[in-house]
This record gives sequence, C-alpha cells and structure tokens, in this order.
Amino acid sequence: MNVRTPTTVAPGETRARSPLYWRYAVEPFVYLSPAVILITLVMLVPLVVGISYSFQSIAILNPLKTGWVGFDNYAALWSDGKFWTALGNTLWWTVASVTLQFGLGLGLALLLNRHFHFRRIVQALVFLPWAVPTFLSALTWAWLFNPVIGPIPHWLAALGILAEPENILGDPDLAMWGPIAANVWFGIPFFAITLLAALQSIPGDLYEAAEMDGASAWQCFTKITLPFLAPMIAITVMLRTIWIANFADLIFVMTGGGPANATQILSSYVFTTAFRKLDFGYASAIAVALLGLLLVYAAILLKIRQKFVKI
Repeated sequence: MNVRTPTTVAPGETRARSPLYWRYAVEPFVYLSPAVILITLVMLVPLVVGISYSFQSIAILNPLKTGWVGFDNYAALWSDGKFWTALGNTLWWTVASVTLQFGLGLGLALLLNRHFHFRRIVQALVFLPWAVPTFLSALTWAWLFNPVIGPIPHWLAALGILAEPENILGDPDLAMWGPIAANVWFGIPFFAITLLAALQSIPGDLYEAAEMDGASAWQCFTKITLPFLAPMIAITVMLRTIWIANFADLIFVMTGGGPANATQILSSYVFTTAFRKLDFGYASAIAVALLGLLLVYAAILLKIRQKFVKI
C-alpha cells in the first residue's frame, strides 16, 4: 500500500488542475481583454493625457512658451473671474435642471404606472424628446424663444410675466432659463423611464396591505413608494447631475455662453478656451477642476445611497 506524503502529487493531478486553473483564473480575463483594451484606449489614456496637459503650457498661438509649468494653470484659476462665474452658472444650471427633470419625471412615471386607455401611445410620446438630436432640440428651443417669431415671449407677455415680448436669451438676468427649459424637456424621459421601471418592481401586495390598514395615498407614497425608489433615485440623480454638468450642447447652440458670460458653464468654458483661444493647457486645468468637483459629489451621493440600502 502506497502512502502519499503531503508533497506528493498523484499522477494526472497536474493535468486535472491545469484546465480548471485556466477556466476559472485565466479564461475570464481573456474574454474581458478586448473590452479592457478598448476602455483603456478610449477613456484612461485620454484622461491621463488631459491631466498631464493641465500641468503644461500648451497654447497653439504661443508655441515658444510651450512646456511644463507645474501648478501655474491651477493658480491662475483663483484669479480668473470667468472661472468663478462659470462655476456659479454651472451650479445654477445643474441644480435647476436636475430638480425640474426629477420632479416632472417622477410625476410622469407615477402617471404611466397606472392603467388607462392609450397608455402605450402616451409612453411613446413621452420618450420622444430623448430620441431628438440635441442640436435639433437646441435650434427648436432657440426659435421658440425668438422675440419676433417665437411664441414663448408673446405668451409670457400675454400672461403679464413680461412687460412686452423681449429677447429672453439676450437678457443676462433671464438667458439661463432658456437652456434650462430646453434641458428639462430633453431630460424628463430619462427619469420617467428609470423610475417607471423601479415602480413596476414594487410588489403590489404592499399597497393592498396598506389600503386594508387604512393608509392614505400620501402615506402609501411616503412609506412604500419612496423607500423602494430611494436607491434608484440616488443613482439616477448622480448620473444625471454628472451628465448635465458636462452637457454644454444646448447652451453652446442657443446662447454660445452669452450674453456677457451669463450662460457660460465650466464645460462650455473648457470648449471655448481650448478651441477658440487655443489654450489647451488652461482648458485642461478647468476640466480637471470640474472632474474633481464631480468626483467629490459622486462620493458623497454614493455614501448617502449606501445608508438608504442598509435601511
């Protein structure tokens, strides 16, 4: 009778382990390698290059001063009045857009979660803005705000909100509301789609039990609907906030950041600095500052979401 020691390997054991090792340890990475390579080339490499540009002076119109400048670009941000104006506009643009989109999207999701005639047709119409190209949406809303042929200034004047039909997009105090209105119209379907899917996953037995206990519609909403939607609300608000903070298409087409930088946000300021002033080093510093702010915001919101999930 042969007695195996702990270090003895039975014949064929290595061959038996080798396929298992390949299958569970190596093979998944082989399948993932195309995606990993693509993400690295498309996302990580440009990110590293962009961050490195922020520490350099890369001004196309002044090629003799190109080189490593350290934190000079970041130091220049503190004395740049346009940067702080764009930061304030970014907060206004983002908070107003996300708040209105979420509120209207939630109401629309609650409506679409009910059974009524032609609900499928209504759903298709609700999701239509999401399918319209951004450039076309911006042109349409710019026409709607036109003081001569656009209906919105005339409607506001008829309601007494404006003294007369005026160029809203040309007024520094009102211009931001034009892109915000266009962005709300464009972004409502995002919240409606995601929150409707979350609503349909809530067990109906909970509402039946609450009704049997005499709960009102408001109590059902606050005690059942909102707690179930809280994790989804946190992640959708986070994604949409990051998206809107980087979303300058509507502003660029409708107002170009004007008048007098009244609608200039950080993402549009990055674009104008890089492709109009051709100062890629300073534009990269602005972009990295925006990236840092969004990372802090995402970390805080994910921490809050974890508390909701534990509850």
